[in-house]
Amino acid sequence: MLHLQATYNSIRTIVLTLVCCIFFSSVFAQSKEAARYEIDAKRIGVSPVDKDALPRSREFLRLDSTYYVGWMYEGIYKYDRSADYLGYRLAAVPLQKAFDLLEKDYGNNLKNIYSSFTYYGQHMNRMSDLYQIVYALQNCYNSIEMPDSTMALLDRLESYHFQKDYFGIYNERAWIYHRNRFFTSDKYKFLKNSVKENEDMAFRCCHYQLKLIQHNKEVNDYWYGPNQSKDDILSVEHNLALMHCYNKNYDSAKYYYRHLIEGNRVSWGNYANMNHEMGNIDSAIIYYSMPQNSREHALSEPDYYLPSIYIYGGRTKEAISMVQERIAANGSTPGFGWYNIALGRSYLYDAQLDSAAFYLDKAQNFKELHLHTTLTQSQYEFSINILRVQLLDKNIDQIKFQNKGWWYSFGDLYDIISLKIQKMQMEYVVVNELANNPERQRIIYDLFCGESTVTFDEVIFVLKDFSSPYFLSRCNYSIKNDKREPIKKYFKLFSSKLKLENGDDEDAAIETATLIKEINSPEYTVLDTANEKLFLARLYEVMAHTTDDDDTREECIHWENKFLEEFPQLVPYSGLRTRMKMTVAGNNDEITNEVIDNLKDCNIEWVETGNVPEANISITKARENYRVLFNVISASGKTIVQQGEMIFKKPEGAGEELALRLFSKGGNLKFEPVVEDPAKLP
Repeated sequence: MLHLQATYNSIRTIVLTLVCCIFFSSVFAQSKEAARYEIDAKRIGVSPVDKDALPRSREFLRLDSTYYVGWMYEGIYKYDRSADYLGYRLAAVPLQKAFDLLEKDYGNNLKNIYSSFTYYGQHMNRMSDLYQIVYALQNCYNSIEMPDSTMALLDRLESYHFQKDYFGIYNERAWIYHRNRFFTSDKYKFLKNSVKENEDMAFRCCHYQLKLIQHNKEVNDYWYGPNQSKDDILSVEHNLALMHCYNKNYDSAKYYYRHLIEGNRVSWGNYANMNHEMGNIDSAIIYYSMPQNSREHALSEPDYYLPSIYIYGGRTKEAISMVQERIAANGSTPGFGWYNIALGRSYLYDAQLDSAAFYLDKAQNFKELHLHTTLTQSQYEFSINILRVQLLDKNIDQIKFQNKGWWYSFGDLYDIISLKIQKMQMEYVVVNELANNPERQRIIYDLFCGESTVTFDEVIFVLKDFSSPYFLSRCNYSIKNDKREPIKKYFKLFSSKLKLENGDDEDAAIETATLIKEINSPEYTVLDTANEKLFLARLYEVMAHTTDDDDTREECIHWENKFLEEFPQLVPYSGLRTRMKMTVAGNNDEITNEVIDNLKDCNIEWVETGNVPEANISITKARENYRVLFNVISASGKTIVQQGEMIFKKPEGAGEELALRLFSKGGNLKFEPVVEDPAKLP
């Protein structure tokens, strides 16, 4: 009897506990439902990107932290305002939480969303929220170099088997494979083990995405209308155009770009990249200058590449002005480092070496994020380092130019030796970067590659010092087999430059003369004289070096003059001693005479007669300042410098600076000599 009573009491306790649990669960469920109803009501009219979204997200989380909406609002708000690594990292946490909670509570609703029109209408707001969360979350992961997390996110989305794939799952996978093609499975498990294999996977993903679109087209046409698949297809073709261009399938790339242009979905920057790679410089300028659809707080590739094309055309001062404006508008957000590289390059080719060093240092010290671009950190560092090598070389040449008796100066000798040591160290860094770059044959050795971040001139400058037989063979192969007719002349220039560096002056002269004859023939139609001045200057520079001999003096003067006319800022760094006439007028005192004497000590051969360039200089004094006005005319009457002006107070360095400005170097109107740091003096 006692045993039965105990059993009865135990059963009663269990029943009462269950009743209480059911009761409180019901009350809690009703409370949660009420809280979520309140959240849904309060979110109406407030977008996750509005300024009030963050306080609203906190209110939503206070009402119900298990509801995804509060986390979604917090994550999207932070994502929209992110401009650095920490910002994207912090935004990813609530976004991932929102995705997990949405999937937990409404996963079944999403899986069945296409069961009927009525059901779709009831739950389409969840689908819209899912899209916003996924878009922001995958961009966060991609922005902080977490493609494996993006892949995991896409895998979870694929399990829903949505009838209409708003997320472009396989298209996004294609982008990730292409974006990370130079890594292997050691870095990210989903990758293959070579660039080619990763590119093959990217193509497969694109074609599978197109297959899925076609497979579901009939039913989706019924749901959304007959044109519903157009944008989905164009999104895939955007990636296909990029990848075909990278893989040098230019006809296929053009085919897809035509579709994108017709569908008003083309990225003009990407299309300009292809034209740049093909050697259509004038077209590239047009398309880089078109209005671009770029996300705020991210690199605008045209603003990086267009200054380089201005440099091709000798428009260095335009390049400087353009990048300065972009930096002022952009601020210290992603892209800032790339723009500083572009500005450093522009100053370098304008012979403003101190400014070039300053902006390359700024780029080096900036933590860049490579958002919405295939450009990478390794390319970023390589671009800085290859420009530093050229900068160090020009610093050496500038010392020699500004003092033709440099070998008698202990200070100059010390500086040159120090710079040469720095250059050797930097070249070692560049060589190692090349050796460890699995894409070097494509984005470095294939001049003008659309994925490259350095110019043909920088590549030729560095590679001429390494393994000349190998690069000569590559040049010969490219001259015969490259599909880009306008680019072949650059490989010919590269070849002649290598032969000159090897001491094969005769072969270099023959090859260069042949190329000059070729580009000047009426049948030759792939030279853009307005935008390929850098090419012509380098060509004439080689020819001047090969004729720099007593027996060919007049011919050398001719090529020096051609070199000067195309790109005067390069002449002081060429090692050539340019012949020039000079007339000086105006003030005649001790300081003026010292400046002119220092000018005459520079590596310029001043002559009284002959068909050579002429510099006309006028120096006047106003109070403590001296004002220099100067003009330079080439031997054939072309204006090199028109109404040049410089103001100085003391003679130190003024003559040497004036010598550079006679070759169109830019700089401040008022010249201030550089004060040496005593700690760096020998």
